[in-house]
This record gives sequence, structure tokens and C-alpha cells, in this order.
Amino acid sequence: MKKSVTCLAAATMLAGTATTALSADMVLGVPNWPAANATANILKVVIEENFGLEVELQNGTNPIIFEAMDQGSMHLHPEVWMPNQQNLHDTYVKDRATVVMNDNPVQAVQGMCVPTAIAEEYDIKSIEDLTDPEKIAIFDKDGNGTPEVWIGAPGWASTVIERIRAKSYGYDQTMELQEYDGTVAWGELGTAIENGEPWIGFCYEPHFIFVAYDLTYLEEPEHDPDTWTIVQPTDDPDWLAKSQASTAWKGATLHLHYAASVRENHPDVAAMLDAYQMPAEWLSDMGFELTLNDMDAADYARQWVDENEEVVLEWLTN
Repeated sequence: MKKSVTCLAAATMLAGTATTALSADMVLGVPNWPAANATANILKVVIEENFGLEVELQNGTNPIIFEAMDQGSMHLHPEVWMPNQQNLHDTYVKDRATVVMNDNPVQAVQGMCVPTAIAEEYDIKSIEDLTDPEKIAIFDKDGNGTPEVWIGAPGWASTVIERIRAKSYGYDQTMELQEYDGTVAWGELGTAIENGEPWIGFCYEPHFIFVAYDLTYLEEPEHDPDTWTIVQPTDDPDWLAKSQASTAWKGATLHLHYAASVRENHPDVAAMLDAYQMPAEWLSDMGFELTLNDMDAADYARQWVDENEEVVLEWLTN
């Protein structure tokens, strides 16, 4: 029954998106993290002002946006993390050829991190430290004897891999692996730093937390593909036992993806999307403005376009 409800919810969302698409020339997907929200709003302004099209924004998860691009009811995903979303990329870009990937990647970093002051005070520098009960006792926030570590939000592809990594490194035996919304985690991080208290969890950049706080990634062995075998929960009920990931993440990249139909229906827009690029530090700044400075995404986009006319011109003329 749960699976049926999930499928019905997805179908309902896609149907709603299709209705929206009828009243707009383009529909841009908006994932639920600040930098992607800002980017989608910026592209909305650029497309409307330079191509005379009506553009609407539609919230959605990664699978929903990709499926909607495949069906033609959405036209863009502003920030696809690779290799986290490799399965969606392979299905819709490689196999079905209904989605196109922009080839100007943003370099990204992922891993476990702690506030730098905590790392220095308690000598927590390496992923191996998470198997040392004496060192990690400081992360026992609820006092039940088991330290807690945030491994990501439910539904994130990275959260599955972080659970695999915890098993591979062995700290699933010494720590409670917690999954909950990223907004809550970042709020806890901010409070911990303000109060000089310990915090540990999954971090990635570009992200506003690296603009706002001084954080340190835990040291790990360099990525070795031979040590990574990732089986997805949707592919095998015994996925965790059959998976391993005992070295650092491979360097990640972020890519804008858009529906292949844009090349046929709006080739000038497609050319702009192919030329689009955004430095990692700018994405971190965007997240900072929307999250900690509480700027409205539409207002921020209007201001950003006005202040970055040369950047937009490069997208339009390259």
C-alpha cells in the first residue's frame, strides 16, 4: 500500500506540473536546497527578459524533475549532483536521450566535517577517530551513551552512501547514524558553533555553511574506485551488506540538466543553457543570502541579474 501511495503522489505531482506547463512556455524545476532555488530564479529572470517567454517554477525532488523533463512537463534541473544522481543521469541522458547535461561543471566536495574549533580542541582530525569511543563521546548529545552523527536527509542519494561508508569504516558500531532534514541539521550546526558545542555530520560544498562557519573535513584515504561498490536499496534488499565504500568520495561535480525538447522548441534558450556556468563560491554565497540573510529567492535573483550583467551576457553570446 505504501508503494501505491508513493506512486500516486508522484503521478499527482506530475499531472499538476503538466497543467502548469500548459500556461507557461517553460517550467523550471526547483529542488529543495537554497543554491538551486536561487539559480532557478536567476534563470527564470534571464529567460523571460531575453527570450520573451513565460517561465514558471515548480518544486520537486530529483526523480520527479527528471521524470517530468522526460515527459515534457518540466524543462530544467538547475543543479544535479554527480555521481550522486548517476542513476537518473544514465536513465534519462544516456538511455532515453530526453534530457541534456550542461558540460560546464561546478567542482564539489563531500565528506564528514566538524567545526574547526572542535577538531582542534579534541584532536578529531581523521575518519578513523569516529571508531574511538573516548574521542567521540563529546557527540553524545542526548546522554544515552551512544554519540550521534548526522549522515544526511532521507531521500538524498548521498545519505545511502554515507550509511555504506559508516559501515565500511566501522563507525556504525560506535555511533548512532541519524537522518533528518538538512534545514534542521544546519540550524543545529549554527547553534552548536554559537555555543562552542560539538557537532559532526555530512557536509558538502558549494554550500552556505562554508561561508558562514569555519569547518574542517575529516581526513580519509584518497578515493579508490576499487574500494567502492554501491548497491541501491531499490535494487537489492540486501544492499547494505553487499556494498562498501572505504575511501573518500570521488570529487563530485554539479551540472545543469535540461529537457532535450528545449533544443527543438527554443534553440536559442538551449544555446544559453549550454553556455551557462556558475563558480562554486557564488553558489555558496547564494545559499548564505537566502538562508542566513533570509532573502526572498525572487528578489535575490532580480538583484543578482542586475549586478552581473556581464556574466549573463557571456551566457547569451557564447
